[in-house]
Formats: sequence, structure tokens, C-alpha cells
Amino acid sequence: MMVTVIGRGHGGTRAMSHTLSESGVFMGAELNDSGDLVPPGDMYEACRVMARHVRHLRGTDWDFDSLHETTVDPEWTRLVESYLSSVLSSDAEHKGWKIPETILVYPWIVKMFPDIKYIYWIRDPRDSIIGGHVTDDLSDFDVEYDRTENVRERRAISWKYQSELYKATPPPENLIEVRFEDFVLDQERTLERLEKFLGIRLARIEVRPESVGRWRTDDGQHDFPFFREELLNYGYLKDQQGEGP
Repeated sequence: MMVTVIGRGHGGTRAMSHTLSESGVFMGAELNDSGDLVPPGDMYEACRVMARHVRHLRGTDWDFDSLHETTVDPEWTRLVESYLSSVLSSDAEHKGWKIPETILVYPWIVKMFPDIKYIYWIRDPRDSIIGGHVTDDLSDFDVEYDRTENVRERRAISWKYQSELYKATPPPENLIEVRFEDFVLDQERTLERLEKFLGIRLARIEVRPESVGRWRTDDGQHDFPFFREELLNYGYLKDQQGEGP
């Protein structure tokens, strides 16, 4: 079994990576404190190669059609194989990787690995953008957008881009969506879902309930109009007035 965790940085993906590691899944030869497979250089460069095929239209709209219509760039394949070398060469029965930047190349990862298991990790964007991440400025990965000096807005646009990229990708056969909030507030039920999906027993790790809903006491801007679709779709707004977790 091979698995990858995809989701925006500062989205709580480390919890899933640590869970997999503690469950005996080989997550790569070298991991950092966040459970990312490192060094990340080749993956970062692969993100830039794929970004050449994305066209910014306006605002938070991008054209991803070329990603699905063109053949995967051989340079991209070489970079991803180099980044994943310790995973791909491993004879472990269960293996995988996690690094937030995987979401930036998700359409071609699905083409390269159509049969592996994908865990799409979701977190309320209002919490996700409170903290900084290396993907906050999309231009660092050669993705075009309407650049702003507002740091929170840059993070929000990056979050939206990654969400749009995910939605524009035909889902692979083995895909499960998991909310970070459910993992924290109802870990047992969430892990039971994941165990059924992965076919292995998963370890239980310590979680911190206070990590959910931090936006409620945040003094900075954490909500943007273009979040609303995802807030509704993933249950963060139970209805037009009611708030989710």
C-alpha cells in the first residue's frame, strides 16, 4: 500500500503524517518535525515546472486545462522521482510521503500514481491562514496571481488556488477527504474511516482541541469572500447564518 497526504501547509497535515509513521508506514528516509519528507528542493522545483502550464485569468480564477491536456513534462517526472527516491526504492509493505507542496503538483501526481491512496486533508481556511507557510506567496513557485502586500490576503489567495487546483483535478480511484477538525474532535470515528480506507490499523496520537477554531479569537483578517464556497461545502458554515466547528 502506498499513500500520500495532500493539503495546504498549516492545515494540520503533520497529524496525519505522524499517525502514519507511528502506524508502521514508511514515510521516507528523512523527515522533519512536521513529518515532511526532506530535503524538499526537487519537489519545489517540480512545482515550478508544472506551474508553466497554468494560466492566470483574473482574481482567483486560473485555467488548469493544459495540465490535463498535455503530456507530463519529463523534467517534472525526473524531479519527483528524485524527491521520492527513498520511498520508491523502499521494499516496505506500507509506504508513502507527505509534504504540503504535493498539492501544488496534484494533477500530475495523480497521472503518475493513479492507483495509490490519497488522503485530502482539509482545515477551515480561517484557521489555516493565521500561520505562515512557505507556500504563502505563490510567485515563489512561479504561479501567477494578483500579488498583494497584504500578507493575510496572499495566504488566502494561495489557499484558494490550492483548493481550485484540487477541484479541477479528476479524482483518483482511491481518495478520501478528511477534515482536520474531525480528526481532533472525533479522532476515533475519523481513524475508523481511515483504517477502512487504508486497510491497516492506525495509531492514536495526542491531539489538541484548542487548535480548532483559533480564528474566533484572532485579531487579524482571516475571512475572505472567496472562502465561502469551501466553508459551505465542507460544513464550516452549517447554513447561511450558523457556524460549523
